[in-house]
Amino acid sequence: MTPTDHARAFDLRQLDAAFYADPYPVYDALRATEPIKRMPDGSLFLTRYKDVQAVYRDPKTFSSDKTVEFGPKYGADSPLFAHHTTSLVFNDPPRHTRVRKLIAGALTARAIAAMEPGLVRLVDALLDQAAERGEIDLIGEFASAIPVEVIGNLLDVPHDERAPLRDWSLAILGALEPALTVDQHEKGNRAVTEFIDYLVTLVARRRRNPGDPQHDVLTRLIQSESDGETLDEAELLHNCIFILNAGHETTTNLIGNGIVLLAQWPEQRSRLRARPELIESAIEECLRYESSNQLGNRIATADTQIADIEVPRGTPVTLCIGAANRDPEQFDHAETFDITREPNRHLAFGFGIHQCAGLSLARLEARIAIGRFVARFPAYRLSGAPTRAARARFRGFVEAPVLVE
Repeated sequence: MTPTDHARAFDLRQLDAAFYADPYPVYDALRATEPIKRMPDGSLFLTRYKDVQAVYRDPKTFSSDKTVEFGPKYGADSPLFAHHTTSLVFNDPPRHTRVRKLIAGALTARAIAAMEPGLVRLVDALLDQAAERGEIDLIGEFASAIPVEVIGNLLDVPHDERAPLRDWSLAILGALEPALTVDQHEKGNRAVTEFIDYLVTLVARRRRNPGDPQHDVLTRLIQSESDGETLDEAELLHNCIFILNAGHETTTNLIGNGIVLLAQWPEQRSRLRARPELIESAIEECLRYESSNQLGNRIATADTQIADIEVPRGTPVTLCIGAANRDPEQFDHAETFDITREPNRHLAFGFGIHQCAGLSLARLEARIAIGRFVARFPAYRLSGAPTRAARARFRGFVEAPVLVE
């Protein structure tokens, strides 16, 4: 089948291995032939930058609340339903405003800057280990280890209790895939249950022994109970899970995707080696070219329009961030990976009131991890084909073997 044939038959619930490996030809064909694609289930799939941004700009008409969508998907009495309908990202104001304010208050520029020395030490230690072996699994031994440590520090999770965090995160986020398997459903529900059970004990300990609310997000959320911006117990627990999930998987993908991209585009890696100050614009191009989070979702709260397409109230809308970030109407030479791209107004962190609250932290982690990896191992190379995760929503690798010198 040609990309146009794939676009004509496109259904998020029926994806094949070729799509997971490289969805962009299908996105290109959709953008060219049916940029507002009506799916078999009646939902809309958007691939143009201007349409995705327009929906982001109008949170009142296009709601982030997932109660209606997730009831049939998970079961209204399931742990997954309880989690995903309570966490920050899948809510509208006023709950969204209240919770975001509390989380963002612990992610100030000053607090993030204070994390840099510890992050440098962590990354250098991981690079030392790689240098001793001469090889590294870029994902399991590097990219995933960094955000788990950072988010663990934000919540002040004891180091000897962090082992399950990544698996819980992968299971919960895996259940957000458009087509949910029985295995994903079971693993996701089990992960939410186990994570909640753990957090109940962690929260009880933190109430007895509070940390510094300027740096400890959990203490900050707990102390909000006496500061007027209150969270009930369910909101507190589920948004701790959200903080781990939001800060973990997408940052793992950003670091892994970025280092692989620089191996696949050697002239861009040479540019970065010659001009290390390009690391910030390089990170932005990694975010654009291989968006860690490929899909967003909204639901129309009233009869409306997107471009010239009528959108009845209650219509689910999928925002294809990955496609929007390669829209040639917005980006010159959109299919070229260019670390000097300017301007680069990508949508990898979303847009508007739901823009990622932790974007500055993610950028810091990627800048330190990718910049120091390239500087330490300028001749690194892939020793085998990286293995993509078979996921449509979160784009990253399961493993990527790299030889270092």
